[in-house]
Amino acid sequence: MSKIEQSWYQGISLLTILLLPLSLLFWLLSTLRRAAYKIGLFKAYISPVPVIVVGNISVGGNGKTPFVIWLVSYLQQQNLKVGVISRGYGGHSECYPLSVTATTSPASAGDEPVLIQRRLGCPVVVGPNREANIKQLLAEHSLDVIVSDDGMQHYKMARAIECCIVDSQRRFGNGFIMPAGPLRETQARLKSVDLVIENGGDNPFNYQLKSAALLTVANAVTAQAPLLEGHAVSAIGNPQRFENSLREQDISLLSCHHYRDHYAYSATDFAQFNDEIVFMTEKDAVKCQSFAKPTWYFLPVDAEPSAAVVTKLNLLLKEKGILDGL
Repeated sequence: MSKIEQSWYQGISLLTILLLPLSLLFWLLSTLRRAAYKIGLFKAYISPVPVIVVGNISVGGNGKTPFVIWLVSYLQQQNLKVGVISRGYGGHSECYPLSVTATTSPASAGDEPVLIQRRLGCPVVVGPNREANIKQLLAEHSLDVIVSDDGMQHYKMARAIECCIVDSQRRFGNGFIMPAGPLRETQARLKSVDLVIENGGDNPFNYQLKSAALLTVANAVTAQAPLLEGHAVSAIGNPQRFENSLREQDISLLSCHHYRDHYAYSATDFAQFNDEIVFMTEKDAVKCQSFAKPTWYFLPVDAEPSAAVVTKLNLLLKEKGILDGL
């Protein structure tokens, strides 16, 4: 994490004050852009099937992907055909839009889209142009609804429902817009969101992250014996949450190593550990599977939304005509 990112969660500092003029410019440009779409100066693309956006107003580490996985699975349980679109951060492909398959590498599509596709087996398309992503999804599949992994600030794409994820621990940092703070938009934006959901915490509209059994990175086999200690390695927005999850399983962490979100690992990043036990997140594991040692493990997590979240979601699905008679 850079010094600027660290300052976001440490109150107001000299660095914060120095960055405020840039934050003001960022806010002005983003506000004007949103207003241009609102009054019709710019036209948004309206998908032939409803789009549900799962995003946030702050940068990284909010726990968005576990909720996307839960949401897609929940919609599938209602007999809906669901596809997913994503920007594909961390991936670099020679051709976009890119349809993600079971053999697509995280280097091409990004770690989160690959994780979603492998978990759910649903259609996933990535690329910077969300309109093109949607069109490719619909050209290849007959769908009832599309879930957009991120994209709350992508006003060029119209949406039926917006879900905003908020980290209950870090919340909005110092409350400033980027780069002085972690916010992409002001907190006032939450008033227009259909469903604001806290990751953790005791807000009625929340979901809790539940850890499953540790699995080997190489072939996703359950750990055969209790693992007591090892090294934690992660390239996510909020590594402390992951490390706390390990400690809750009575695992002693010999060391903790943090890389930037979506970091592309190589085998040399792990040379220092020799054959010692290494723990990582599922998002990290999809990038390390090809060179993983038998002593590397990942911790799967699942989102468990509160009854209030499910009830409100059902109401929204009916209001928008996505699901009848739920």
